[in-house]
Amino acid sequence: QVKLVESGGGLVQPGGSLRLSCEASGFSSDRYAIGWFRQAPGKEREGVACITNSDDRIYYADSAKGRFTVFRENGKNKVYLQMNNLRSEDTAVYYCAADLRRVQFAEQNPFYNVARGMCTTQSQDSLHAWGQGTQVTVSS
Repeated sequence: QVKLVESGGGLVQPGGSLRLSCEASGFSSDRYAIGWFRQAPGKEREGVACITNSDDRIYYADSAKGRFTVFRENGKNKVYLQMNNLRSEDTAVYYCAADLRRVQFAEQNPFYNVARGMCTTQSQDSLHAWGQGTQVTVSS
């Protein structure tokens, strides 16, 4: 059974840091693109950071550039989101997701940017699997 489990959320003061973890089971996460998304109250879910299966491309939303880093620990089937210099507007439920379809598409279309495609998709429900989410609250 394909499963993703997020952890590491919590309450942090502005300017602080958190590291979110996404652990995959039932499949090898290094065959999939993995993305971090978030949904703030009253807002649509948005892509924050996505990494391809081969780690050769990473996409960051403008709001994440320079502050967030996504990286894999393949031996442990985990993908992390390191978040620094957190702001109140980063408050949201953070989800990780896995995408195989775009990886397979890129095998036939090598110029296709899987990470960007995954993070900016308008069809998030088409992604292969989702975790249950972890709450991040940035407040003093």
